[in-house]
Amino acid sequence: MMSKNKLIISGILLVLVLITISSSTYVVNEKQQVVITQFGKPIGDAVTTPGINFKIPFIQDVNVFDKRYLEWDGDPNQIPTKDKKFIFIDTYARWQITNPLQFYKRLTNERGAQSRLNDILDGETRDYIANHNLVEAVRNSNRTVKVTDTITEPSSDTLADIKVGREKIEKMILKTSNERASDLGIVILDFKIKRLNYVKEVRENVFKRMNSERFRIADKFRSQGQGEASRINGEQIRELKTIQSTAFEKAEQIKGKADAAAAAIYAKAYNQSAQAKNLYEFLKSMETFEKTLDKNTSVILSTNSDVYKYLKSKQ
Repeated sequence: MMSKNKLIISGILLVLVLITISSSTYVVNEKQQVVITQFGKPIGDAVTTPGINFKIPFIQDVNVFDKRYLEWDGDPNQIPTKDKKFIFIDTYARWQITNPLQFYKRLTNERGAQSRLNDILDGETRDYIANHNLVEAVRNSNRTVKVTDTITEPSSDTLADIKVGREKIEKMILKTSNERASDLGIVILDFKIKRLNYVKEVRENVFKRMNSERFRIADKFRSQGQGEASRINGEQIRELKTIQSTAFEKAEQIKGKADAAAAAIYAKAYNQSAQAKNLYEFLKSMETFEKTLDKNTSVILSTNSDVYKYLKSKQ
């Protein structure tokens, strides 16, 4: 009976020893950093080196913080710009715990840090956006407009003068936010505007204005196109008339030359035909004389007869 009780007591003592040893040691990996507290107050420096460490069991607590880059995602906020345009802006940032002891003293844990970052980053974003025009938050630099056509008309937004730009505004927000968070044991590594848009009411008005402007430009293009078409058609008609006039002149010249050549040919042919006709009539008359006359026949010819003419011309 005594040996059994001793065995139970030994087992209990062994369990207590194991619990004590396990509660007096802790492991820090390469992704972690630790602050030891005793009754809620930090004890010593933060542990940032990976390995096995020891603490007073049951009295001291281990507070583990992430050593990696952490994410902050802001809530979309409605903010007025300097030129009185209401926009929704959505932002994000990356931050890191650089002094875990100071971080614990000021913020306790990551939830407290996220809440504090909301105050800092949202506040700085609101201030800087409200102090700049909308175009400054949208674009980074001025645009170079090359007008290569007389019908090209850039919009007023394209020609806006960018003095700061979105990238510089983000850098200014990052710098000012780090200054405000300098005693929190953290550093804000990066800050960006994720999305920026008009509120619904303003967006509808902007769309209407954009449509109106584009319709105006389209009407101007259409008017200039019609004018250009009229000019081209006029030149075509003028060139066509010039070509027709030149062609008619050349045709009349060719026709005149052809008429002259034809007249010459007709005259020559007529002369040849008259001589052939005279010869034919002469031969027919001679043939008639040969058939109707003999040696004893006497013929009385009038001076108007064709036979007399032939005989007279023969003499």
